[in-house]
Amino acid sequence: MKVLMLNGSAHTHGNTYIALEEIGKTLKEEGIDYEIFQIGGKPVRDCIGCGQCTEKGCVFDDDAVNEFVAKAKEADGFVFGTPVYYAHPSGRVQSFLDRVFYSSGRNFACKPGAAVAVARRGGCSASFDVMNKYFGISQMPVAGSTYWNSVHGRTQGEASQDEEGLQTMRNLARNMAWMMKCFEAGKEKGILPPTAERTHMTNFIR
Repeated sequence: MKVLMLNGSAHTHGNTYIALEEIGKTLKEEGIDYEIFQIGGKPVRDCIGCGQCTEKGCVFDDDAVNEFVAKAKEADGFVFGTPVYYAHPSGRVQSFLDRVFYSSGRNFACKPGAAVAVARRGGCSASFDVMNKYFGISQMPVAGSTYWNSVHGRTQGEASQDEEGLQTMRNLARNMAWMMKCFEAGKEKGILPPTAERTHMTNFIR
């Protein structure tokens, strides 16, 4: 089993990475593989709702969205990490995830997910709330922890000093590993994920 994590920061090895890596190390201890996918600093398009999605994902292929979609098809769980900008997730991680889920949301159904927010001081809860909405609309069970999934740090590397934040990441990882193992055991007993109805998309404006 494998967890695919998304680093929504332009800084490859900044404080968001530290939080995700703490999760990854604990997942490894639990026998779960992980990969941290870096958005990086290159431009990321917004979703324009063109409806031209393909089997590979978004019709636009000049960034890493479709590469992430391909990896998501094989992953068993997800963690999305974001730095906090003005009490909100980074614009780039939202643009990225909007296109990922709009084009390929069914690849995430019934797989556990969790969001992580990293800030100097405030705005983590608001950012955490925004990120969690991707899970609720995509049939994804949400893994929790012993506090809101947030780590604090301003300058690069400072997050490693937030002992409670890193503890929260480790507890999150253990909870996610437990969920994934339970789901796998259920499948072995013939308990398969539900098939969603998708025939009705109501427009209330008539």
